[in-house]
Amino acid sequence: MRIIDLSREIHHRTPTHPSHPPVVMGVWNDHNEIKRAGETQFTSKAFALSLSDHAGTHVDAPCHFNPDPGAASIDQVPLENFYTEAICLDLAHVPLKHQISVAEMEEALKVSGQQIKPRDTVLIDMGVNKRLWGSNAYLHDFPGLHVDAVHWLADKAILMFGVEAISPAPEGEPNFKAHMACAARNITHMECLWNLDKLVGRGRFRFIGFPLKIRGGTASPIRAVAILEE
Repeated sequence: MRIIDLSREIHHRTPTHPSHPPVVMGVWNDHNEIKRAGETQFTSKAFALSLSDHAGTHVDAPCHFNPDPGAASIDQVPLENFYTEAICLDLAHVPLKHQISVAEMEEALKVSGQQIKPRDTVLIDMGVNKRLWGSNAYLHDFPGLHVDAVHWLADKAILMFGVEAISPAPEGEPNFKAHMACAARNITHMECLWNLDKLVGRGRFRFIGFPLKIRGGTASPIRAVAILEE
């Protein structure tokens, strides 16, 4: 068994979508402070964190873009939705800012030799981290899915899909159309994944990405991993 970490680090000023607040991280107390409890002397260290529920590697909840009062918040989504079978499609060759079409998704699936089954998680390697990580372009120039490709995935009864970028579709209107399609089709997606290139050509694997139990949360950071049986 091999575990591949699909999560980005959370650190001070972790890159986030411009519409969400920044990650602020600092020392709350450290080992320079001597503490006492009775006759016992000790030190301890802890950080303080301020962040959006959409910070770092995260999964969106249905209520994020679905205005229906009954749309589930992240704490209401069944945990089994985050423990699934999965595949990874190779679309790392697409141009930056490109909207991936249904035909391109079908070709990537054919090349993978796999099938998309109901309740799968589908991860999509678009080469975002290799091409853009560490630059301001990471926040703006990423490719993503055309809204028709989102519906194509939903037609296959998936639970969710995941990308490395800060959004599932290119910046601007395509991004919001993709989010609204997820809401309308009752699927969701993950953003800011890592190491998807390590899953290309590896067939089916187990995906795990449990969210925090945030009351009413519109999303949650996750520790996403892929488990390969070797």
